[in-house]
Amino acid sequence: MLAEMYFFVKNQLQFYDRTLLSILNNDFSTNFPQENKKDNFQTLYLLYETLKIREQEQTSKELIYRSLLNNIETAAIILEKENDDWNIFLMNDCFSDLFKVPKVSHWKYLKNYIPSLCAEIEKTDFSELKSAISIKIEEQDLQTFMLQTSRTQTYNKEYFIILLDSIQRVIEKKEKEAWINLMKIISHELMNSLTPIRALSQNLLHIVDQESLEEDDFDDIKSSISTIINRSDHLQVFVENYRKLAMLPTPTKEMTPINALFEDCLRIMSPILKAENIELINDIHSSRSIMIDKNQMEQVIINLITNSVYALKEKDEKKMYVSSYTENNRFFITISDNGKGIDPEIQDKVFLPFFTTRKDGAGIGLTLSKNIIEAHGGYLSYQTDEDKTSFVICLI
Repeated sequence: MLAEMYFFVKNQLQFYDRTLLSILNNDFSTNFPQENKKDNFQTLYLLYETLKIREQEQTSKELIYRSLLNNIETAAIILEKENDDWNIFLMNDCFSDLFKVPKVSHWKYLKNYIPSLCAEIEKTDFSELKSAISIKIEEQDLQTFMLQTSRTQTYNKEYFIILLDSIQRVIEKKEKEAWINLMKIISHELMNSLTPIRALSQNLLHIVDQESLEEDDFDDIKSSISTIINRSDHLQVFVENYRKLAMLPTPTKEMTPINALFEDCLRIMSPILKAENIELINDIHSSRSIMIDKNQMEQVIINLITNSVYALKEKDEKKMYVSSYTENNRFFITISDNGKGIDPEIQDKVFLPFFTTRKDGAGIGLTLSKNIIEAHGGYLSYQTDEDKTSFVICLI
């Protein structure tokens, strides 16, 4: 009896030890026998299962986080501090591919591959910063990167996060996207004209190949030629608009009073505003002058007012606001309306050449306006919500 009691107690203690060691080592591969899921071991079994589920959830989250980091196009590396040294906690695929670096485990090994980057970070003593840096990768020329670092602490662990974006690659990506979007629009416009011209030309060829022509054939010929001329005219206007965008003249700047600029623009647009029954709230009372090309800036303001007129078409109460203000050495002109606003799905296309939601629009007004403002060293942006849409001209 004593021997049996000894081995029983010993087995109980061994089972407790094995289970607790499994929990301490995060090893949840043990399968409990059925008899250990009840009676004396029921609480221990519940603890083991609860921790096992939490460990599985944590592992799943880590896999998702790693997958996200590996799929972003920003080079990222996370360092973990151990005593006075830094270990590499995580390096994403973009960082490894960009700098041709294997996924090493320690900062001192990384310094062997990209000493210039590591030296830049060590200069700051691993402090937080955001700046542009130029570094050499292997034998390549100097490349410029936007470097952003941050430091964070969780419980007794300290982490240092490094993010790098290649400025050249960002610019190239944006240029490529712009070209793709532009080519889609140009292709669409060309096909809209060339397809009917080709079909009508084939129809004309078929008619003239007949042995004799009837009265209806002459009507078809006239109709076809008229349509071909209309589509050709449309193509000519399209190409002319493209030429306007591509060959924008350099601004001839001179000191121009703000009041005079808007007085001229509103005098031109006043008949249209009255005809459309639009209430204009003019909050421009600045007596200052700014260095601009008056003719080009008038073109921008008239374009923006015209867009507002179109946006107010379906509104019962039509209001347009013009205002100006100065802030941080920048001069702002705002043209707003309480119209239908800009739909979310087209907000990233409003400045694209030839993109328009108007049946009679050419789609170059906003693009041309943006180019003119940028030629003046400023920028054109917009803000939209349920009640108001505003286009903002910023001039340095």
